[in-house]
Amino acid sequence: MLRIQHEIKPERGYELRKKEHTSTVPRYFVWTIGCQMNKAESRRIAGYLESAGCRAASSFFDADLVVLNTCVVRQSAENRVLGTLGLLKGLKNKRADLQILVTGCFVDSDLQGLKQRFPQVDFLFKPGDYQELVAWSQSQVMAIEQGLIDAPPFDTSVALSPCTLMPIIQGCNNFCSYCIVPYRRGREVSRPPDEIVCEAEKLARRGTKEVTLLGQNVDSYGHDLPGRPDLADLLTELSKIDGMERIRFLTNHPKDISIKLLDTMASAEKVCEHLELPVQAGDDDILRAMRRGYGVEQYKGLVHTIRSGIPQVSLSTDIIVGFPGETEQQFEHTFSLLEEMRFDVVHVAAYSPRPDTSAWREYPDDVPLEVKKERLHRIESLQARIATEINSQLQGKLVEVLVEGKKKGKWFGRTRSDKLVFFEDAGDWLGQLATIQIEKTSPWSLGGRIKK
Repeated sequence: MLRIQHEIKPERGYELRKKEHTSTVPRYFVWTIGCQMNKAESRRIAGYLESAGCRAASSFFDADLVVLNTCVVRQSAENRVLGTLGLLKGLKNKRADLQILVTGCFVDSDLQGLKQRFPQVDFLFKPGDYQELVAWSQSQVMAIEQGLIDAPPFDTSVALSPCTLMPIIQGCNNFCSYCIVPYRRGREVSRPPDEIVCEAEKLARRGTKEVTLLGQNVDSYGHDLPGRPDLADLLTELSKIDGMERIRFLTNHPKDISIKLLDTMASAEKVCEHLELPVQAGDDDILRAMRRGYGVEQYKGLVHTIRSGIPQVSLSTDIIVGFPGETEQQFEHTFSLLEEMRFDVVHVAAYSPRPDTSAWREYPDDVPLEVKKERLHRIESLQARIATEINSQLQGKLVEVLVEGKKKGKWFGRTRSDKLVFFEDAGDWLGQLATIQIEKTSPWSLGGRIKK
C-alpha cells in the first residue's frame, strides 16, 4: 500500500470571504490528501490546468476552480474529505461561480449517487482519468492541447522538486481483504516503458535529480504489456539517463518481488538502497484472513535474502493492528516479528473497515477501539526505540544527501537509504548532493553540518 501522507491543508480562517484577486485569468487550487500516488496525480492535474491558461491560487478562497484529490483508505481520511466538501458547500453558497471538481478514491462507480449527495460538486472523475478531466475542461472552453492528454505538460510553470514522484502502474489485482484501492482504482494497467523513460528524461532536463516510481504494487509492472518488461528492465533503462542521480520505487508486495529486481537493485548505481516492504501482520492466521499470499517465515526469508544481497539496505514496513478477530497472542506475534526484523521505519495504523471489501463483508469489526489504540502505541514505542538505536550508529558518519528544500531556516534532504537529514548553511544547496557529517540523531531524523 502506498504511504498515506498528511493532507495539504487550505488556508485557515474559515470565514467565507470574497475573492481577493481581480485578474480575469482563472485561478485553481488543488487540495490533496492520501498517498504518494495522489500527490503525483495532483501535480499532473495542476499541469493540465496550467496548460489551459489557469494559474495557481493560494487557497480555496482565492480560487475560481477547486480540485479535491481524495483518499478513503481509512475512515479518518474520508472524514476529512467530507469535512472539506462541507466547507466548499458553504463557500459555493456565497459564490455560485465557484467550480468544484472531485477525484481520487472517494469517487466510486456510482457517480450519479455521489452527485445527488454532493450537489455542490460540478464534476467527478476517477483517479488518473485525465481523459475525463480534459473533456470537461474543453467543455468549459479551457482549451487543453490534445497532445497533453497522454503526456504531462512539463513546459508549464508548475514548480518541480529536485525529487519527483512518477506513477508507472495504476490499479491493483491483489484484492487484500481490507483494502478498498482495487475497487476504486481498478485492475492493474502499466504505462509503456518508452513513455516513462521519455517523461524521466524531460524531468532530468528540468532539474529533477531523483525520481520515485509509484504503483500500488510496482512488482507487477509490465505484466500486461507486450514483451512483458518488468520493473528491473525499467530501472536499467532509467539508469542510463544523464542528470538523473537517484531512482527509488514503491510499494513492493512481498509475494511478488523478484530476485531479478533485487539483483538489479544491488548492481545499478543509481537505484537507492531502500525498500518499502509491507508485512501488515506477524501472524499466519491474520495474514491468511488479510489475503496477503505469504506467511511469516516466507516474509522473514525474503528479508534475509534482501539484507544478504544489499547489506546497506534500509527497510520500511506497514502494520495493521486490530484486524477483525486479532487476539492478544496474535498481536504479540506481530510485536515479536518487529523486534526481530528491526526495520528502519514502521508505519502502523489501526484497522478501519472499508465498505465493499471482503473483510467488511465477512468479518465483524470486533477489536475494541481502545485495544487498537493500545496496540498501536505499543508498536510506536517499540519502533521509536529501534529507530533510535539504528540511527545512532550514524553519529559522526559522513552521508550523501540530496537537498530537497528548506524548513525553518534549515536545508533538508534524504540519504540514499531514505534518512531525513537537516543542516544549516548560507549557500544555495537546492537540488545539490551535499556531504553531511552527522552530529545529532533521533528516531525520525538526523542533523549535521556540511562537509566542504
